[in-house]
Amino acid sequence: MSEQGERVGSELEVRASSDPMVVEGTVDRPADGTAESRAPAITRRDARVSRPPRHPLWLVNQLPVGMLNSEFFVRFVSIFQELAETLMDGADQIEHVPDATVTPTPLLAYLASWIDVRTVDPSLAEDVQRVILRSSAKALALRGTKSGLEQYLRMLSGDKAQVEDGGGVWGEGASPADVAEVAWVRMRVTGTGHLSEDEFVALVRDEIPAHVRAELFVGDRRVLSTVEGR
Repeated sequence: MSEQGERVGSELEVRASSDPMVVEGTVDRPADGTAESRAPAITRRDARVSRPPRHPLWLVNQLPVGMLNSEFFVRFVSIFQELAETLMDGADQIEHVPDATVTPTPLLAYLASWIDVRTVDPSLAEDVQRVILRSSAKALALRGTKSGLEQYLRMLSGDKAQVEDGGGVWGEGASPADVAEVAWVRMRVTGTGHLSEDEFVALVRDEIPAHVRAELFVGDRRVLSTVEGR
């Protein structure tokens, strides 16, 4: 066998370099001409490198070379470097603030106000606040429609939901004379998820237009009926 043939399929060594993306280890190189050698490289989404840490002397190192030789200047600038560290950490994390899964709890109600959701009460459990915010944000584009209400109920309850309504489309002059005949909606869910029954009903009420007659069933029980004023 030729020297080239002996190297086919041999183990290649990968050494660490100054690049943080390079990891020390070994990989097996597939033989030339095989399906494996032609396949594109696969990059795992969870293998992305996070933001590298700042150098502990990130501010001091920005001083002109002449000032670095002065102990006074170095110590003086180090004071501001330490004070600025908290601000820099906050700036590094700003991209995560709008994420409902990790944003600080006090910001949940504030984020909800961006999309005119007033039901994220700080007195509610933290996980409940996050569920309400995520559900409201995802259903925002379809708010006021059957599909939007169905999606909202699924996200709140964590299970399937069924919505029936009397809405429709009519030509000009052909719409019903009595809007109450068609302005109704009946909703069914299997449970209320992380929410208590009262919390669930309050959130659903907030999604239903005032002129629409609504009924909500949890399992076989009717827990909301605006027709009967309950």
